[in-house]
Amino acid sequence: MQRRGFVAQVLGSGVVWRASAEGRGQPPAAAGKPPEWARVPEVVIERPLSGRPHSGKVLAAIQPHADDIPFFAAGTVAKLVGEGYTGHLIRTSNDEKAGSGTVGEIILNNERDNDAVAKALGLEKVFSLEYRNHEMDGIAREEMRERLIFLIRLLKIDTVVCYDPWGTYEENPDHYVTAQVVESSCWMAGMEKDYPEHLAAGLRPHSVREKYYFARGPQLVNRIVDISPWINKKVEANLANKTQGAAGDNGARLRSRLAAQKLRLPILGDNDEAANREYIKHFVLDQDSRFLRGVPSDREVGRSYGLEWAEAFHYIGPVESMLDHYIAEHAVPL
Repeated sequence: MQRRGFVAQVLGSGVVWRASAEGRGQPPAAAGKPPEWARVPEVVIERPLSGRPHSGKVLAAIQPHADDIPFFAAGTVAKLVGEGYTGHLIRTSNDEKAGSGTVGEIILNNERDNDAVAKALGLEKVFSLEYRNHEMDGIAREEMRERLIFLIRLLKIDTVVCYDPWGTYEENPDHYVTAQVVESSCWMAGMEKDYPEHLAAGLRPHSVREKYYFARGPQLVNRIVDISPWINKKVEANLANKTQGAAGDNGARLRSRLAAQKLRLPILGDNDEAANREYIKHFVLDQDSRFLRGVPSDREVGRSYGLEWAEAFHYIGPVESMLDHYIAEHAVPL
């Protein structure tokens, strides 16, 4: 079964895992049924919100390579930024093995593409950690973790979008190392005893409260994000990756190849710019998604939930303490 074929079956069958949408306590089990925490819960559909309800919150889109967020989460990032988040982009590799030309040219071109991705998605600052491409399983994870904790505290990051640290059958070491270090960094950034030199420099402990994790393989999907109003933003982000990946200028290349054979695809339009956009929208993100991205089509994911376009995630949200509720209901005067 290829990459996310399992997830497609899961989405189609409704057998998914769901975290509490509100982060509240679990309801008691119905008679004859297992408790909520022991069940396979239902998926949460995250729909567009009016206004800017997330104003004041900070998002970090974290990717090993310049094309990861565009491929798998650009619609959600664009949605959250549009709803008020201040967003930043963190890339952990130098992308030296993805593209044509000398190593130096490839690194420079991918850096430019990465900056263009941030611009397309409305992200403000870009940080590249520049670890060697495909070699992250040999680095000291503690070093990457400290750098990410520093950024979480500096930027006061509330929400991250990244690869799933427990994504099954992930073959790229850059993907699973980045994801696992992000997970531990989100936790440790809120602790005052970790890296006290940060505090001495004026930073404060800061915990990440929400995580949207995507994967290329089987995953416990508990959130489907409706990206229909932002699908063109996702196309724009993928258009920025001209050095590597299946998007970029590949529509124009296909149009040229077909013209040499005295053929054309009407869906690609009448010029190279249209061809690039339509190729990304209709083939990379839809009809040929399994081959080009290794995951189900964004249309296919959305269709299962009555949406036009959607992205799938394992979502981890804040858990609210029940103590204050209990005190409010049961405290009595001395």
